[in-house]
Amino acid sequence: MNYFAYSQQAPRSFHCNTIDEQAAAQAELYTHLESQAEAVAPTQDFLTSRDRHIIAEIIEVQPESVRTIWIEGGITVWVQFFDGGRLPFDRDWFAKRVQQVKATLPETPLERNERLSDELETACIKFGLTYGQIDWLSFSTTLYMNRHRVGFVGYNRANQWYSRRTQLGGSHTSDSIDAAIASLGIRQAVAA
Repeated sequence: MNYFAYSQQAPRSFHCNTIDEQAAAQAELYTHLESQAEAVAPTQDFLTSRDRHIIAEIIEVQPESVRTIWIEGGITVWVQFFDGGRLPFDRDWFAKRVQQVKATLPETPLERNERLSDELETACIKFGLTYGQIDWLSFSTTLYMNRHRVGFVGYNRANQWYSRRTQLGGSHTSDSIDAAIASLGIRQAVAA
C-alpha cells in the first residue's frame, strides 16, 4: 500500500509576523466594540454627588476627583480617582467617618420623606386612622377614620406639620404630627 503526502509551500507573500498582525487587528476590533457598547449602554455610576461630597470630605480631596469606591475582602475600602490613583482605608474607620460627615449635612428630600412617612404611620396607628396616597413633592395626604375622610395633613417648608378639615380650608400648624391630628378634633384610640 502506498501513501502519498501532498504539501504546498507557503506563498512568498506570507510572513512570520502575519499572526501578530492578526492578533493586533483582533484586539483593535475588540477595543472598538467595547467603546461602541459603552456609548450605547454606558455603565451606571452608583455614586451620587452627595456620596462624592462625603467621600471627598473624609479624604480631603475635590469631589470631582472621586471615580468610584468598593470594599475588598470585607476589610478594606478602596477609593479610586479619575486620574487612576487609588487609596485604601480601614472599613470600620471609614464607616465611622461617613456617619460623622452625614450628621453635618442637610437632610435630602428622600431622607425627609422617609422620616415624615414614618412619623405619619406611627401617628395614624396611635389615632386609629388610615391615610390615602401621599403627595411626595408637598408631603401631604388625606386622613380617614372608618373609611370617612376626617381631614388633610402635610408638612410645609417652614418645617411644621399642618392640618385642615377641608381641602381649601384654613390650616392649623404645629410642631408634631400628633398635635396636627389632634387639631382636627381626633383623639387617640383607647386600648380596651
